[in-house]
Amino acid sequence: MNWNQLISNKRLGQEHRHIERHDDRTEFKRDYDRLIFSAPFRRLQNKTQVFPLPGSVFVHNRLTHSLEVASVGMSLGNDVAARIIKEKRPELSGTLFEEIGQIVSTACLAHDLGNPPFGHSGEKAIQTFFTEGSGRSLRNQVSEAFWADITHFEGNANGFRLLTHQFKGRRPGGFVMTYSTIASIVKYPYSSLAPSKKGKFGFFVSEQETFQRLADEMGIICISDPGQPLRFVRHPLVYLVEAADDICYEIMDLEDAHKLKILSYEVVSQLMLDFFDEQTQQHILQRIVDEHLTDRNEQIVYLRACVIGKLENECVKAFINHEDEILAGTFKGSLIDHISPRQHEAYKRCSKLSVEQVYKSRPVLDVELSGYQIMATLMEKMTEAVMNPQRYYSQQLIGRVSSQYDINAADLQTRLMAVIDYISGMTDVYALDVYQKINGISLPIV
Repeated sequence: MNWNQLISNKRLGQEHRHIERHDDRTEFKRDYDRLIFSAPFRRLQNKTQVFPLPGSVFVHNRLTHSLEVASVGMSLGNDVAARIIKEKRPELSGTLFEEIGQIVSTACLAHDLGNPPFGHSGEKAIQTFFTEGSGRSLRNQVSEAFWADITHFEGNANGFRLLTHQFKGRRPGGFVMTYSTIASIVKYPYSSLAPSKKGKFGFFVSEQETFQRLADEMGIICISDPGQPLRFVRHPLVYLVEAADDICYEIMDLEDAHKLKILSYEVVSQLMLDFFDEQTQQHILQRIVDEHLTDRNEQIVYLRACVIGKLENECVKAFINHEDEILAGTFKGSLIDHISPRQHEAYKRCSKLSVEQVYKSRPVLDVELSGYQIMATLMEKMTEAVMNPQRYYSQQLIGRVSSQYDINAADLQTRLMAVIDYISGMTDVYALDVYQKINGISLPIV
């Protein structure tokens, strides 16, 4: 793959207008602005990141997480562009390649847009409705590819659909984003019939042709044999989006766990200091003293900033060192897997502790259990409605659905996908509200 082809500011759905110039913003900056002002992005403020939505202590939701990831992504992209031009490819100076910081930052804003309410618990509820619930009866009424899509429902693939699908009343191309921005969010560029080892995939069958078009335009390497389910290598900028996400969720979850008193100051501070050699540790601790940071939360904030800065630098170095493999499509793993040993070991310790003590803590499990039940109920009720639209109660439920979703389509697959679109687009709060109303638990007048 080559950078001049990979960085394309052509817009999906408006290819015929590509030569027109609209204003002084770059096309990639327009992508960023479009997302910031969009309803799906605003809805992230009421979607769980890890911990329950805030009570007396404010912790991260999907919106604040995405903004932080976008900030780190901007730094990663800018630093990679500057170093590649300076050290390896001076001919890229003055080209669109210089804007990869903006592209990565925008893709970071969009990386969680497709996540349903209640995070991974919500994903699991949609999947298991079709594999373990009453949705199993639909197996022989839909295509093999569609069945693979819904039984492996993925927030990543749903995000690609949200950005590119022409919903009812919308213009062709969905959000009409640039090719490079869209491709940069596809972490698993495979169809659901050929998922990654983790069972993840990047696009539903309904958007497969769209991804194929983007890949062909940008020269993204296809690694599947003719006639087999599609598999591609990643667009190189996906590695930077993934790194920004990896850095933020791992380190910020520790900060949140400290605020919620799930982890002690001693544990969290030591985990963060472990990213540095002894001399640097002493320098950091002395700065805390010199700056008169006596508040324990503020000390963790300072340590977190140091760690993020270090990991950002390490991931830039890893990308530069492995650029040729990334462009050849032979790079294995993530950038985090290829950082220096000290930082890699420290990151692994954070991950291990998070799994053991944070993600299995009672507040997190309570959200997952409640969220799963809410999502499973919504899937059951809405699917029953589209299977039996002539019933009075079905008509009442279908009447709640936004007109952008083709809930009354003649085709069963289209109706089922409209149900998934509707439910996955809900916020946690709205999903709970709908759940309570359809179960008679609450009334608008009470």
